[in-house]
This record gives sequence, C-alpha cells and structure tokens, in this order.
Amino acid sequence: MSCNVPKTDKKRVVIVGGGFGGLKLAQKLKRSNYQVVLIDKNNYHQFPPLIYQVASSGIEPSSIAFPFRRLFQRRKDFYFRLAEVKSIHTTEKIIQTSIGKLSYDYLVLAAGTTTNFFGNTQVEENAIPMKTLSESMGLRNALLDNFERALTCTSPQEKQELLNIVIVGGGATGVEIAGALSEMKNFVLPKDYPDLPNSMMNIYLIESQSRLLAAMSEKSSANVLKYLRSMGVNVLLNQRVTDYKDHTVYINDGSTIATRTFIWVTGVTAQKVNNIPADNLGRGNRILVNAYNQVDGMDGVFSIGDQCIMPDADPNWKGGHPQLAQVAIQQGNLLAANLKRLDKGKAMKPFRYKNLGTMATVGRNKAVAEFAGMKMGGFMAWFMWLVVHLRSILGVRNKFIVFFNWMINYFSYGQSLRLIIYAKKAKEVIDREERLAQMHQ
Repeated sequence: MSCNVPKTDKKRVVIVGGGFGGLKLAQKLKRSNYQVVLIDKNNYHQFPPLIYQVASSGIEPSSIAFPFRRLFQRRKDFYFRLAEVKSIHTTEKIIQTSIGKLSYDYLVLAAGTTTNFFGNTQVEENAIPMKTLSESMGLRNALLDNFERALTCTSPQEKQELLNIVIVGGGATGVEIAGALSEMKNFVLPKDYPDLPNSMMNIYLIESQSRLLAAMSEKSSANVLKYLRSMGVNVLLNQRVTDYKDHTVYINDGSTIATRTFIWVTGVTAQKVNNIPADNLGRGNRILVNAYNQVDGMDGVFSIGDQCIMPDADPNWKGGHPQLAQVAIQQGNLLAANLKRLDKGKAMKPFRYKNLGTMATVGRNKAVAEFAGMKMGGFMAWFMWLVVHLRSILGVRNKFIVFFNWMINYFSYGQSLRLIIYAKKAKEVIDREERLAQMHQ
C-alpha cells in the first residue's frame, strides 16, 4: 500500500490529526505556497464538547461530525489520507503510516489525546471511555440496552446493577454527562419506560480531588456541585476508584458500588508516536515544544494542541497550557502564519495564549462560565454556553439540526434518537481487511 501523494515542486506540510488545531492549520494554509497533506484515523472532524450529548441520546452523531473531504472540496494542493502514523524517521524526513511511507518538509503532530487509565488493566478492559464519537455511541447503546434488560431480568441485584451508573472524573465531561443522565432519569425514563421505576436509577460521580471542575474557580465548582446534587446525582469527592471487577466498583475508602455502566472520563494522555525520544516527552506523555511549537532536535517537526506541552516558553502559563480547544485553535492559527513566514525567509513569532474563558453545563438552565474576569452561573451561563457551542459547530445543516434538537429537548425531551444500533459485522470486515493489508506490506 502507498499514501500515493504526488510530488511537486512545492514544499510539503504533513498534518497528523484533524482535531481543532490540525483542522485550523490546514484551513489557514489555503492559498499558501505549500502542498498540504492531512492524515487522520477518521474521515471526519468531530466536535468533542458535545460528544456527551450523543452518549445521552440528545443529538445525533452526524450533527457534530463533518467529513474532511467535504470541508476541503475543490481545494488545490491538498490531500487527505485515512491512516494512522506509526513512527517518524527524522533523518530521512519520512513518516511510516498504516498505508505506507510519506515524506515531508514540515511535519505537524496534532493527534490529540486518548483516555488515561493510569495503568489499571481491569479498568481499561471494563470501563467505557468517552473521547470519541464511536465510544459515545457505544455508551449510548450500553445505556439503552441496560434499560431494556432491567425490564426483563428477575434478579433484584442484577436489576440494580443495570440501573446504577458510575462516572469517574469531575472535570467538564464528567459533570456534563452526569447532568445529562440525570435529566434522562427524570424526564425520559418515566415516558419511555413507564413500568421501570426511575427511582431505582442511581447516578454516581466520583472525583479524587476536593472539588469538581478544578480548572475553574471555587465559586463555579460550588455552583456545579449544588446543581448536580439538586438533580439527584450522588457526588463523591476525595474518593478514588481502585478497581472494577465482577460488576463492582471498588473505592479507596473500602466502599463499593455495583454497576454494569462504568464510565471513565478522568485523565488523558497524549497519543503515542514511535521514535520520539523520551527526553522530548513531558507530563502526560505530551511532546515538549518551544515557543514556536517546534520539537527540539527534530528538524522540521512541530506539535500543536493537546498532544504537546510548552512548559516554559509562555510566561503567563508556567508548566504548560490547559488542554482546551482554544489553545489548539490559536496554535494552529499561529503556526500557519509562521510557516508562511518561513517560506518568505522571515522570522517566526512566539506563541502567546489568550484565555477566552471556560464554561461547563449541567442541564437545562444550569451552567457556569468564566471569562474576562467575570464569573456567572445559572440561566445566563447556560445561554452563553449554547451560543458559543452552536457557533463552533461546522456546517449550516449541523448547526440547524443541533439547535432543533436542543429546542425539542428544552420543551419536551421528545426527540426520537434513542436507538440501539450495532455495526459489529461491518467492523469485523474492516479489521480483517486491515490485517490482510498489513500482512502484504
């Protein structure tokens, strides 16, 4: 197999990862004097802030995903390849991918992060992560399937296991999925499952620190805690999950929770790329970069977004920037400008992050937001959250569909998205074809 990208007299920029940073970089290099190649393991850009709404059947998966080929139609000197990068060979300026080798003049690593299970193999094998669209759809299927099974099982213990939901991680994703599932319990179950007492459904949110949303102020943390508990979520602070086996979550204080829905949304680690020396890696396996997002000792190699860390270069962010979409977008913007400067023989400009604020939503009329020195909660923060996220979704159609689903949810929770859909056979065929292709490389 081969990447099959034609060689031209233009320098080639290879971007690994089509997340917020990689996508912004590819878009900003339009009409530049570069050939651009985007590589991603998916053929679409996904919008992670709303993945939890797919998992809770609030919106459909296609509403927060947009195909790369649709985004870059009729774009000259641009190529997309569906592949995964296996290793980098900096001396030859070549990357090895799952579909063959590809040379580069400039390489940008922007593949983001994956779930961190902190070496706990039992948790990794049994917990449900929620980093990608496919994982969120898997969680949706598991939740709905458990409700169906709870209706028919005869064992009271098994029924309780099916209706107990444990979420580990009190960051934005954790509090948002906890809030969404609480609304499902209070408004959806009584309608869809009238013969299943919703009082049996228990939602637990476990956080190892003393408060939720550690990246935000104590006031916002306190507001979110108040919202969740008023919605019936059992929030356990200063508690750490040590193990999960036999449908039971074990906590460090000796307590246990029986559950068959174990959601793990605490901690991430950068996507691994072979041949990057350990000296080039920082906290969370993130690639160390300088103020220009260059990887030290690797000629022509850059990294942006969650996959990298800039520990000392930005004076306002000692120890590194937060792993947020805005950091990746701003780094993608600046790197595109810097690559154009390099092409003209000009000096690059250092990266300085401009904090545009943070926000998190818990449910209808309940959210927190912090920006420009202001802290707000309740309806206004929730409305701001809606506006910001709706503007950020790609595609007019997707914006309309998400807005339409939000309107239905707000007034009735009546959308018909609670479908159990499995594509196991198709996945088996794809996996078999990939194994055969690798054998013949």
